[in-house]
Amino acid sequence: MIGLIVARSRNNVIGKDGRIPWRIKGEQKQFKELTTGNVVIMGRRSYEEIGHPLPNRMNIVVSRTAKFSGENLASATSLQEALKMAGSADVFISGGYGLFKEAIPLVDKMFITEVDIDVEDGDTFFPEFDEDDFEKTYGETGGDEIRFTRVTYTRKKH
Repeated sequence: MIGLIVARSRNNVIGKDGRIPWRIKGEQKQFKELTTGNVVIMGRRSYEEIGHPLPNRMNIVVSRTAKFSGENLASATSLQEALKMAGSADVFISGGYGLFKEAIPLVDKMFITEVDIDVEDGDTFFPEFDEDDFEKTYGETGGDEIRFTRVTYTRKKH
């Protein structure tokens, strides 16, 4: 399964100044639950924001310029190379914009946490996609001052 996992604001913002523009207790729980024991593919800037490999899962960083290696850490020069490296494992593409844009036509599922805020002057947005290509199911809602809803988009079989 090729999945994509992201949190986005009502106005489609996923980043501001190289960071996620909110902190909501419990919002990242789904990320950990879904990706642990699987493969996470991310771009260089996303990896550098985290600063280390995520534990208990294979991390593949896509970069044309930088190389990363270590325990549970590898580099690829393209999304296609990263997917080949992952083999038959479940894969979760976790950002940023360029990888999301390239991955949307390939994904089986998108796990999108819809964050109930508008982010002013966000500078990174989730790419547009055709919702008609997907079945949409709603999951958990949570958060305190800022609410979120988990939505799973499953590609329709043609």
